[in-house]
Amino acid sequence: MHAVALLLIAQTAPIFYAPFDPSSGSYDALYARGDKRIHFAPDYKSQSSAVPGPGEADVAFANDSLLFKSKNVKAVFYKAEGNVSPVTGTISFRLRLNPDKDLAPGYCDPIQITDKSFNDSAIWVDFTKDDKPRHFRLGVFGRRESWNPQKIAEDKFPAFLSRLVVVERPPFASDRWTSVVVAYSKLGTPNGSASLYLDGKLQGTARGISEPFEWDPSKAAIRLGVNYIGLFDELAIFDRELSASEIAALHAKPESLRERLPR
Repeated sequence: MHAVALLLIAQTAPIFYAPFDPSSGSYDALYARGDKRIHFAPDYKSQSSAVPGPGEADVAFANDSLLFKSKNVKAVFYKAEGNVSPVTGTISFRLRLNPDKDLAPGYCDPIQITDKSFNDSAIWVDFTKDDKPRHFRLGVFGRRESWNPQKIAEDKFPAFLSRLVVVERPPFASDRWTSVVVAYSKLGTPNGSASLYLDGKLQGTARGISEPFEWDPSKAAIRLGVNYIGLFDELAIFDRELSASEIAALHAKPESLRERLPR
């Protein structure tokens, strides 16, 4: 089954792939349709003045991956333009951490793709701040004025909470990798949906994501490790929604991505 699924994946290679291989000597992506370079700024309010490279963020190579050594409050990102679609696509990466022991207090978003904030034209996953064990959630929200025109605080707004895909006991651990996949389709239409997979298994799907996604191409960013502490690896982005069998195959053989890059 995995062999057939991998052949299907071969029909569409990743449009962005960052394996964080220390032998490259760079945090830049191995392949990208847009800008390959990782960028740094003191925070996302200062993103317009970002410079290539990891800058002053407390990150390093470790275990053939990217290690956020302390709570990351800096802006560490790739430019989204050309590298991710706001309509249909798949985002895949791996994490290695014990959320309840390793993370600092507060919400933590290992990845967040937006040009504004988590609640406005954004795709993200996060660890919650107060739950024990910490929950892991997928959030996909278009233009805030469309789904929350009154700007009600999200943690008190049913339309926000009901849209989330929540895993109350996620499988993350410090001694093993957990694969995370977000597969989304037709965002901004009545059939808009987004699904969360962990270790190749479907955890849930958010539907009815009909509000428009509006990204300023010059500002949209693939934000890495927002408040995160731990290992991050194998970031791959596709311009189509991978099937459940393809996602299971990627989990079984993540190294296959490198074989499918455009030549």
